[in-house]
Amino acid sequence: MAMSIIYLDNNATTRVHPQVVEAIQPWIYERFGNPSSSHSLGQQAKEALIQARAEVAKFLTASPAEIIFTSGATESNHMAIYSALAMYPERNTIVTSQVEHPSTLQLLEYLSEQGVNVVYIPVNTKGELDMQALKTAIDANTALVSLMHANNETGVLFPIAEVAALTHRFGALFHTDAAQTAGKLALNVKALDCDMLSFSGHKLHAPKGVGVLFMRKNMTAKPMFYGHQERKRRGGTENLTGIIGIGVACRVAQTQLNEVAHNISALRDRLQAGILKQLPYAKVNGEGHKVPNTTNLSFLGISGEELLYKLDKVGIIASQGSACVAGGTDPSHVLLAMGLSRDEALSSVRFSLSEETTEAEIETAIECIVAVVKEITHSAALVA
Repeated sequence: MAMSIIYLDNNATTRVHPQVVEAIQPWIYERFGNPSSSHSLGQQAKEALIQARAEVAKFLTASPAEIIFTSGATESNHMAIYSALAMYPERNTIVTSQVEHPSTLQLLEYLSEQGVNVVYIPVNTKGELDMQALKTAIDANTALVSLMHANNETGVLFPIAEVAALTHRFGALFHTDAAQTAGKLALNVKALDCDMLSFSGHKLHAPKGVGVLFMRKNMTAKPMFYGHQERKRRGGTENLTGIIGIGVACRVAQTQLNEVAHNISALRDRLQAGILKQLPYAKVNGEGHKVPNTTNLSFLGISGEELLYKLDKVGIIASQGSACVAGGTDPSHVLLAMGLSRDEALSSVRFSLSEETTEAEIETAIECIVAVVKEITHSAALVA
């Protein structure tokens, strides 16, 4: 009999929603036309593409023409950054934070080598953005300010609307990576005042391999792939099943957003409190205002990697941080930027819930996590 799994790694990826699975199946087996084809199957596919675009636009309070479908948040982030540089060739500065997702940081590292001036804004010990440093960094040479909406490791939110307003005072563009807030918080691009916004389908119960870049009308996209699709902004045959899936996922998320956020927040708080009560030497990383589903804890004196391995053996699935760098031996750049020591960072584990997480699972998870931590601590004491 298979061991039951308690999945607490939803910031890495989510299970595809049953309504999404049901919606995309006919487009795999029966209505498999290319949206660019003029025959009936192609026109059916084109209509489905139009409908999905409308669903995503509604989810963001945008217009359908402002939605570009991509392969995921990484491509969307890259397209946003390259587009800003192309639109403002006379400006040479990009402002970002020290705790961005690797998909942004690694591109900016490359661009820095090509002569772009990249300014990295620090965070405090709570994971909050240093607003004074940001205000000093933005100037008339800034082409783009690009910040994540919520940190993928700690869940800490950045004040996006405030930063966007500051950015626009200097005539620069503002982009936010909303991969960790899509489906967890309301995303209104007008209220956020962003010029560009990225997110990925697989973080909100859509399939992997599809993402979105919102780009405000009257902006010019710099394509990563050339072709006629997506109004010549993103070439290549559209991933129709993924696009239909992300449209349905956005619709489902929109209908249950407030209730889900409240329920997940209560469960996250219960998980966190239950662990801290029994393991007083554990510590919360990132105590700023954050998304409802995420907590990151340091278990001082033990290896986070060993803890995750042993939790996996008893059916508790979690991670140490970004799925794009997980499995390495380096400590989290996010936690180091927050002032944690190398040992503290390496002892840390992220738990991220979804609307599928139940109260019973949380109680079991608390019991297992506490037991495994005590087992590791006891074994280490015997060896010492």
